[in-house]
Amino acid sequence: MRAVLDANVLVSALLSSTGAPARLVERSLAGEFEVIVCERLLAEVTKALNYPKLRKRIAPADAAAFVELVRGVAELAPDPEEPPPITSPDPGDDYLLALAARERAHLVTGDEHLLSLRRHAAVLSPRAFLTALDAV
Repeated sequence: MRAVLDANVLVSALLSSTGAPARLVERSLAGEFEVIVCERLLAEVTKALNYPKLRKRIAPADAAAFVELVRGVAELAPDPEEPPPITSPDPGDDYLLALAARERAHLVTGDEHLLSLRRHAAVLSPRAFLTALDAV
């Protein structure tokens, strides 16, 4: 299986070691599925980890190490330039839909705007993707 993990899933994995996002990162590190990222997604994670409220909880060195870990274990795909097969209510998320579609991967997110599209695209919550992994 292949998955694009949204920035909110990656940041959540770093914030809580016991939730579904953290379990997904652990399982990807164990080779149970392939994570797909692009530079735009890594930049979004980096930007989020630099927000003042997150910097209080995550040391800058830990944030940088996490982004490099993700970069090192994930397949780095080019930023999508093509339009997504379906658009999000938040146009800033369209690149994630385009990336997942182009790479034939699930989009795993906690974003309700994207989850509202799950009838039309391969969009799953972290918990639903864990369930899908267990079914394989």
